[in-house]
Amino acid sequence: MVANTRTPLIAGNWKMNLDHLQSIAFVQKLAWSLKDAHHDYSDVEVAIFPPFTDLRSVQTLISADKLELVYGGQDLSAADSGAYTGEISGAFLAKLDCAYVIIGHSERRTMHKETDEVVAAKVAAALKHGLIPVICVGETSEDLEKFGPSAVPVSQLKGALAGVASDADIVVAYEPVWAIGSGQAATPDQAEAVCAALRGVLAETLSDDAAAATRILYGGSVKAANIAGFMREPNVDGALVGGASLDLDEFSAIVRYKKHVGV
Repeated sequence: MVANTRTPLIAGNWKMNLDHLQSIAFVQKLAWSLKDAHHDYSDVEVAIFPPFTDLRSVQTLISADKLELVYGGQDLSAADSGAYTGEISGAFLAKLDCAYVIIGHSERRTMHKETDEVVAAKVAAALKHGLIPVICVGETSEDLEKFGPSAVPVSQLKGALAGVASDADIVVAYEPVWAIGSGQAATPDQAEAVCAALRGVLAETLSDDAAAATRILYGGSVKAANIAGFMREPNVDGALVGGASLDLDEFSAIVRYKKHVGV
């Protein structure tokens, strides 16, 4: 078996929280907290996903203070420019030095009716502009009961990868919709089973090398108290953190999971 050389990624999705002034304060405090803890960013990468209105402020702060945090957008348009009121182009995110962009989050799929085809178009747009797409997949409790574990996430990932090159730099995030914000996370065994199935899709659709290199995150009621259990699983390479990413102490502890709980 090839050794796992994937760098763990802990990503905080702020959703529609924190204005640009609050984001500056939060990023400064997060950076200080991790510096005080002697965090090694090459050992565990840390990414944040602020609202669009915060990105310029975050960019300026991270650049000026030479912080090792990385950041990205919470969504992007499939189009580059034009008459798309309210949309944000991948070109705009790239100009703000975003490294990542979240695509296909369950809230976008549910509230904005985004289909697998829309998600695939957005993935293509992200890659076109040098952004790493964080492709979200996950099932509702109804999906789980009707189709069983992994069926819906596997189908969603296959759709999202349509036209993606085998050497594309992507991240996959498995977020069971039934766990998001519920306080009831999936078990590490449940997360591992689905993430292993998703890695199989990567191997089948892209290549074995792509499957070995691509990081797969778990998201859904992730906390400092349960992160280490997920990170012990061989196919879980990090976490996409929602509510807990807005709590400085909690998110810092999640990032430092290797220090406070042995893995």
